[in-house]
Parts: sequence; C-alpha cells; structure tokens
Amino acid sequence: MPVKPKSPQPEQEVPFEESMTQLSGIVDQLEAGDIPLEQAVALFEKGMSIAKRTQAQLDRIEKRVEELLRVEEDGTAITSPFES
Repeated sequence: MPVKPKSPQPEQEVPFEESMTQLSGIVDQLEAGDIPLEQAVALFEKGMSIAKRTQAQLDRIEKRVEELLRVEEDGTAITSPFES
C-alpha cells in the first residue's frame, strides 16, 4: 500500500526555523545554476513567498519583544496582554 505524502502545513503555521531551512535549500538550488529557467523562476517565487511569511513572523516577534522591554521611568515593567 503506497504511503500518502504528508500534506503541507498552512503557511501561517510553518515554524520560522523550518521556513529558514526551506529558504536555504532554495538559495542553494538557485546558486547551483543547473536547473531550467522556468524551474528557477518558480523556486524564486516560492522563496519570495517564504521570505514574506518569515518577515511577518519576525515583525510579530519584534513587537512582542518591544512590549516586554517597556519600562516606567522608575524601572518597573509596563505590562499589557498580548494580542495575537
């Protein structure tokens, strides 16, 4: 009985580290230069999509860190609930 391929996770659920691994693989393939032009363009498009998603993840994390680092003049932390 054939094994069913694992269905890809929706884009917003892909962990940052996995996205970076995917991007690294795409860059390696493109830099090798031994793939047909159409395939290279498709890989480039996929890479740009992944890069956009990872940038959005980084932006969200940066906002969370900024919230964590906020302090009053006396040095006490300013807290507020995170919005996801």
